[in-house]
Amino acid sequence: MTNHPLEFIGMISHRRTSEIHPADIVFDPGYIARMALAHEAAGFDRVLVAWHSAHPDALLVASHAAAQAKRIGFMIAHRPGFIAPTLAARQFATFDQLTGGRAAIHIITGGSPKEQRADGDFLDHGERYARSDEYVELLKRTWTSEKPFDHQGPLYRFEGAFSEIKPAQKPHIPIFFGGSSDAAINVAGRHADTYAFWGETLEQARDTITRVRASAARAGRNPDTLRFSLSFRPVLAATETAAWDRAHAILARIRELRGDLPTANAKPESIGSQRLLEAAAGGAVRDTRLWTEVAAAVGAGANTTALVGTPDQVAESLAAYHAIGVTTFLIRGFDPLEDAEEFGRSLLPATRAAVAGLAVAA
Repeated sequence: MTNHPLEFIGMISHRRTSEIHPADIVFDPGYIARMALAHEAAGFDRVLVAWHSAHPDALLVASHAAAQAKRIGFMIAHRPGFIAPTLAARQFATFDQLTGGRAAIHIITGGSPKEQRADGDFLDHGERYARSDEYVELLKRTWTSEKPFDHQGPLYRFEGAFSEIKPAQKPHIPIFFGGSSDAAINVAGRHADTYAFWGETLEQARDTITRVRASAARAGRNPDTLRFSLSFRPVLAATETAAWDRAHAILARIRELRGDLPTANAKPESIGSQRLLEAAAGGAVRDTRLWTEVAAAVGAGANTTALVGTPDQVAESLAAYHAIGVTTFLIRGFDPLEDAEEFGRSLLPATRAAVAGLAVAA
């Protein structure tokens, strides 16, 4: 059982869209505000603002949301390599000051090679993680250094680098880090405050947590200080039968929209995606209610494994992950706004109760 407090992260987007809701607009500031306020009212601790090479700027989207919602924190996805780390450090420190310490940065080392190239990045997988390693070290140094510093590394060189503005949070803005390859886990062990990964089976998750903790220990850190964030797409209903009926309707809608797109047999470079496909290959349902068919249908290119059942049943599954070391759950629905509201009514309180119950039993 982890000693870290339980945390819930939702996700907001710049428009209404999901695997079952095709986007019909490019940008909707009103929807950003509604999503932020809905998550705040539901009792989420943070919301993720994602990154994509064709989408609006994540930090500016978060700034708009933060002007509407006054309590909730923001986990802002950021890809190293497209702006200087010193500039990124100042941007995030400014956001953290403006929002009273509500920033977290989620380091995304790379999407698909095709997407990376759309922004001019032609480094290979290993080179990207080497860049992230140096980049995050420079972020932290810029946030914490009390005097100008020089740096000359494999990819970055600075003379007299300094930021007058420091984050409101000390010693620095919390760093989330994703990636399941050996290279990713090596970097995460050195830098992550929270290691974030997609919804694997209990066995896979236990293996991932062990690997990341070992990496932190090799880096001279106390592994017990790390938090772990696991992502799921809960599918809820009043009864288990109704929840599975809803899940099958979601899958049918996805297949209707995607037609014959050959993603089900994709072999993505992402090791995290490969691990979701590995889970899917073991069956449509793993560990009682981990539903893998959406991940298989869309090629596992994102957070696409689900937990299906009543709020109490899904809460029991989340509590089982918490018992092996998961401290944070990033949950979002296929009906993004409506599901966030429902999670606040039922799933979040049920999960808190389930986790508390396991703690008492232990």
